[in-house]
Amino acid sequence: MNPRLKENPIKRGLAKFMQPIIRFLSSSLYVKLQYRYITGHKLNLSHPSLYTEKLQYLRLFVDAKDPKVVAFSDRVQVRDEIKALGLEGILIPDYGHFHTFQDIDFSSLPPAFVLKCSHASGFNEIVINKDKMNYAQSQKKFSIWLKKNYGKETVEPHYSRIKPQILIEKYIGESNRLPDEFKIHVFNGVARYLYIVTGRGEDIRYNNYYIDKTPFPEAQFNGWQSRDENQIAWPREYQKMISIAELIAQDFPFVRVDLYSIKGKIYFGECTFTPAKGTLRFDNPQADKIIGQWLKIN
Repeated sequence: MNPRLKENPIKRGLAKFMQPIIRFLSSSLYVKLQYRYITGHKLNLSHPSLYTEKLQYLRLFVDAKDPKVVAFSDRVQVRDEIKALGLEGILIPDYGHFHTFQDIDFSSLPPAFVLKCSHASGFNEIVINKDKMNYAQSQKKFSIWLKKNYGKETVEPHYSRIKPQILIEKYIGESNRLPDEFKIHVFNGVARYLYIVTGRGEDIRYNNYYIDKTPFPEAQFNGWQSRDENQIAWPREYQKMISIAELIAQDFPFVRVDLYSIKGKIYFGECTFTPAKGTLRFDNPQADKIIGQWLKIN
């Protein structure tokens, strides 16, 4: 969630206390209560019509049963899947994957790189200068992350089927700036909309668009702010990025494909099947209905 959002601390504390108990009793009940807590309305799993409702249905009953969803969610295994599609050229160069932090030979790595856990979202560390890296702190952090059953904790069961590893990729940003992210949402094989993340690590902003670049401000979610339109740089490779996203997503009812464009070259980031666990709180509830019409899960 957006750290700018204000929450009642008592309500938040009670929710955190009850989470593990409810998860243990029933995953469906947990998801229903989480959805109500964040979005403010009741979850209909019997006849889902909203985008966020359909994501919850896929989250609970579909994604973990599909080995391809598991493979494309795995930060390591997805690289083989991308190669099999003939898209090896969009992969960020890597320096290997490792079972433990201690297995990594940091002396062989360049000054900048990115460490990613294979089995979770957000378990990453960006290293701009390894000479300033706190190795003891990083080792402790990754040791904890690798032991976590992320899918169980977040009730995104497809993550639980991924083998925990550490992937090391080349850092493709600049020394003082992370690259813009193009998060392309593909529904039943067709790219419909995207949001562009700019200013990550400093002044993060989210700008939403229909796939034809028409602004889609109604889809702004979870209290994030947008940037002025004239500050958004559209890459010349944009149409190719759409084609790539649709090729990657061809076998799924829904997936968000994250891509970058760096000096005219397209790079693959990751695939996400349950963005924000599907508990998006749109600025305009109408967006949930519009997007829901694009996603067919019959």
